[in-house]
Amino acid sequence: MEKEEIKEEVENTEKCKCNDNCTCGDDCNCTPENKCSEECTCGSDCNCGESCECKNEKKDKKKEKKKLFGNKKDDKIKEYEKLIKELEDKILVMSADNVNYRKRKDEEVARLLKFCNEDIIKDLLPVADNFERALKLAEDKTDEEFVKFNEGYKMVYCSIQNILEKFDVKAIDGANKPFDPVYHNAVIMEAKEGVEPGMVIEVLQKGYLYKDKVIRPAMVKVSE
Repeated sequence: MEKEEIKEEVENTEKCKCNDNCTCGDDCNCTPENKCSEECTCGSDCNCGESCECKNEKKDKKKEKKKLFGNKKDDKIKEYEKLIKELEDKILVMSADNVNYRKRKDEEVARLLKFCNEDIIKDLLPVADNFERALKLAEDKTDEEFVKFNEGYKMVYCSIQNILEKFDVKAIDGANKPFDPVYHNAVIMEAKEGVEPGMVIEVLQKGYLYKDKVIRPAMVKVSE
């Protein structure tokens, strides 16, 4: 009888005080005043206090809180990512502008270097024109002294032509050519028998090309 009483007392001691469906385990420390709920799954280390909140219930509350208030950390990350994207776009635009600026600058410098002597050559062309007129007037002269004097003119004129050639300056060939407004400046229109309309009859003043640029179009007479 004593053995049966001891066994019954031990069984009553080991039995959980919470409820019949509690799965807290042997180490349940729940008090009669704060019983676990029927769906409690705290485990063997349940230490429910004044208000029992199982792990599942805490997770559900966290989810509800996240839905209501959102995740501030995620919002902050998204805000920083947006700011980074805006800064990256600004850097790309600035880089493109810088590349375009350098390209335009290089092209401008190259053009200036290519035609750096243009102003001097333009000033030299009227001098060459005057020498050509003087030599043309002296073509029919037979006076010996004048002929010797004219030879000096020819030498100076040849020197000017050599300078122009050195800087890649060439005269525009316009005689007996179709009129081209890019290279010719028509100052006189004249009907000429046997010549098609729009043809250069006579070059009144030479035009010149400086490299691949027309620095002075030729003054011409054009057939009607």
